[in-house]
Amino acid sequence: MDLLSDIIGVMRTGRPSANRLRVGSPWCYRFVPYDGAGFHVVVRGSGWLLMDRRKPIQLGTGDVVLLPAGHAHVLSDSRDGTHPVPFETAVADPAGSVEMLCGKYRLDRRRTHPLLRTLPELVHLPTQAGDHRHLRAAVDLLAAETTTRRPGRDAALAGLLDLLLIYMVRAWFDDHGDGGWPRALRDPAITSVLEAMHSDPGRPWRVEDLAAAAGLSRTTLARRFTGLVGQAPMTYLTQWRMTLATRLLSDTDLGLAAVARQLGYASPFAFSHAFKREFGVAPGHYRDDRRTADVTPNEERAD
Repeated sequence: MDLLSDIIGVMRTGRPSANRLRVGSPWCYRFVPYDGAGFHVVVRGSGWLLMDRRKPIQLGTGDVVLLPAGHAHVLSDSRDGTHPVPFETAVADPAGSVEMLCGKYRLDRRRTHPLLRTLPELVHLPTQAGDHRHLRAAVDLLAAETTTRRPGRDAALAGLLDLLLIYMVRAWFDDHGDGGWPRALRDPAITSVLEAMHSDPGRPWRVEDLAAAAGLSRTTLARRFTGLVGQAPMTYLTQWRMTLATRLLSDTDLGLAAVARQLGYASPFAFSHAFKREFGVAPGHYRDDRRTADVTPNEERAD
């Protein structure tokens, strides 16, 4: 079981999108808050990223930025960032000296996993810092694919954008591996417990079973798991089951009894009680609300 892929797969609600743009000075673009994650790659040239309550960040050629929670921000040719215009109104300048790749991932914030909540609101990965060769290779491939119209381009872009997200998260974890989730994913015992839960969330797990899977005592597992993951093992399992429940209710026609069985609950009543305690609404009402909401706006396609 690949934990990171599993977590991102549950949160995703649509296809990623990306646009490549060449601009000439002066330029200043505003990006509104987004229900997902945004990213930027400076393919050529330099610029500044501005966010409220943060110092301006200078970006150089090859720098990568991830905004995991889709916060509002500005990209500009100067640190002042005055008079920004919506990025959607940007007009390409073929003679421009700055080239950027800007994109976004549509994610359901109601399914946000604690692993992704450990990421800061802005992840800056300078090209000179760290040994992130795989990230750089993905950036180069993506930049090349957005400049051509070769057969299979749409499929290639979708795959490369998914790859880029994984590599951006990996790169940040590699640079901050001294605690929390980054360290948990390097701990063989804790990883084995997480993989067991994710592989079979419907199993009637007990702490004793999870401790046996990790080769630890119950006390040691509880202490180490809570210290790294931030939750006790059974609390994490319940939250993961509820996250899966939101996807099953939104994306399938399974009845409540079937959903309950898949997630390890003895009855629809027990499942409904747990779901309402977590989200404040009965699962049937949650499903109705999701199906009446407009949750599938048109996505931008790469230019």
